[in-house]
Amino acid sequence: MNEKPMSSLERGTASQLERTETPRMNSVPRRRRQRFLPNLMKSYAGLGWRGTTIAVGFMLLVTLAFLLDASGVTWAQGEGSGGRGFMTSLRGGGFIGLVIVLCSIGGFSLAITFAFQIRRDTLIPPDLLDQIEGLLEDEEYEEAFQVCEASDSFLAQVIGAGLGRSDDGYDAMLQAVNETGEMETTKLHQKIGYLSVIASVAPMLGLFGTVYGMIVTFNKIAAAPVAPQPRELADGISIALVTTFLGLLVAIPMTVLFVFFKNRVVNVVLEVGGITEELLSRFKPA
Repeated sequence: MNEKPMSSLERGTASQLERTETPRMNSVPRRRRQRFLPNLMKSYAGLGWRGTTIAVGFMLLVTLAFLLDASGVTWAQGEGSGGRGFMTSLRGGGFIGLVIVLCSIGGFSLAITFAFQIRRDTLIPPDLLDQIEGLLEDEEYEEAFQVCEASDSFLAQVIGAGLGRSDDGYDAMLQAVNETGEMETTKLHQKIGYLSVIASVAPMLGLFGTVYGMIVTFNKIAAAPVAPQPRELADGISIALVTTFLGLLVAIPMTVLFVFFKNRVVNVVLEVGGITEELLSRFKPA
């Protein structure tokens, strides 16, 4: 059966549909990839920063256990010796060493959580800033206040506090902005303060393990009827050395991370202060 030839109009319509549909189908995976990371961050943010830290800590703990079990890393005891396993050496730190390892997992979990939550695009969302600025330029102050109330970002909380006092005058707006800014800044400093606590506690736990290991060693020397063999003193010395090593290993990166996030908070607070002053300057009496 002969097919009816297509007219020039039908051929043009078909070719146009092919050009429009093909890029659309090819662009779907790209859009999905672009939305994956923001959606992942939103899902973690819904847990709250404490829940996110626990989830990340659990994943780090599982990953660490898998890597140590599969690596078979050894610490050599000397030439020609087989060495001690990595996990065996860590177990030499005893209960105190275990506490330090848990502190390290908690600290790095906090750092990963803060890397997503304490950043400029989260605390000062660019889209939100453009929307508020546009509403204020159009003198739609009530709509701008509602936009701020719908967001929990640092910028929205500060500007929303000022807009909520717009009927009381410019001075009342500044007072509300300053009070809210100080409160939100305190919350951020309290979050990153946990990194400072871990950085301070870890070497103290290491020192505690050192003293405890020396006590164990000297008690064995005092209780032995004859001079003990070096192998008999290895347990106490291992506790002393391993806990000191672990304490320093945790304290150094935690201190660096605390200073890093502290500087990031300071920069964001200064930027929010400048943005707020510029946006609310229109309410300043002439």
